[in-house]
Amino acid sequence: MKFLLPATLLIAALPSFAQDIAALTADTKKTVLPVVPKVVNAMQDAVASKGVAGAIPVCREQAPELIKEKRQETGWDIRRVSLKTRNAERGTPDLWEARQLADFNIRAANGEKIDSLEKSEIVTVDGKPVLRYMKALPVGDVCLNCHGPTDTLDAGLKNALTATYPHDQATGYVKGQIRGALTVKRPL
Repeated sequence: MKFLLPATLLIAALPSFAQDIAALTADTKKTVLPVVPKVVNAMQDAVASKGVAGAIPVCREQAPELIKEKRQETGWDIRRVSLKTRNAERGTPDLWEARQLADFNIRAANGEKIDSLEKSEIVTVDGKPVLRYMKALPVGDVCLNCHGPTDTLDAGLKNALTATYPHDQATGYVKGQIRGALTVKRPL
């Protein structure tokens, strides 16, 4: 009987907890997701003005800088991750992220639209509550320039990618696949 009261309190708190997650998720999305089109636009502009190989530094430096600015603004841990990393130092998913990416791939294979694939959950990290949020990022036209099928990349671009990313695994994609995800750890 001692366990009945705490369980009853927990069940009574669930609707409020769900509303909190929904509100936190909405706020997190509103705050963080605008960085995605900025990254895409920066890449499109760089490809148009400098060519595909000339855009590599933009992807390597400017895109992470845009995300870093958002991290500094919010105090949240924000990154882009992928199961096929280009920059393992920055883009290797942790266990939670790898599970979500695998789940996103399964959901996409079952017909869900990639633009709708996201996950939000409150977890405990180092004894403190943290909102984990993740949003799938699809391969778009500009992505294919450097992330497309290897046989479509010209030799000069391949050499530039190898020089910049010696352990690159991030090629072979086709338009509409999941390239990776934007991931957030928001302390509560």
